[in-house]
Amino acid sequence: MAITKVQKKEIAAKLDTALSSITSVFVTFNGLGVEESNILRKALKANDSNYIVAKKTLLKRAIEASSAKGNIPKFEEGMVALAYSNDQMAPAREIFEFSKTHDGKISIIGGIFDGEFKSKEDMMEIATIPGMDTLRGMFANVINSPIQRFAVVLGQVAETKG
Repeated sequence: MAITKVQKKEIAAKLDTALSSITSVFVTFNGLGVEESNILRKALKANDSNYIVAKKTLLKRAIEASSAKGNIPKFEEGMVALAYSNDQMAPAREIFEFSKTHDGKISIIGGIFDGEFKSKEDMMEIATIPGMDTLRGMFANVINSPIQRFAVVLGQVAETKG
């Protein structure tokens, strides 16, 4: 079914909004069913991210009109979607987590991070950075580790003397 000019303008406006976000992730998918797509959308929504599927031509026009710098990632065969958010890590992390359980159906092909186009490899590095809560836990563990070791040493000294 063909898209009308009004629908194309609406999609173009959504794409402009998406590309002006702090982080946008370009995704290619093949064989992703409606139910799986809805699961992905819910996971993204839970992290204040959005997901939009658009024709490559409309996406390319929006990308060319965007203010992002660098080399535009190449769009391969298959359908293309865009996950975006004002949270820097959320879209990439959620797409990456979803791709682990749906291998071959969805993958990151690039993105925009802090106003610059990033390659697939760069976006995968961003996607593998742990969430803020996990990072805080790791930091607390690093701070707590010397204290725990000191307590163990004091305990052993007390045993030998007592």
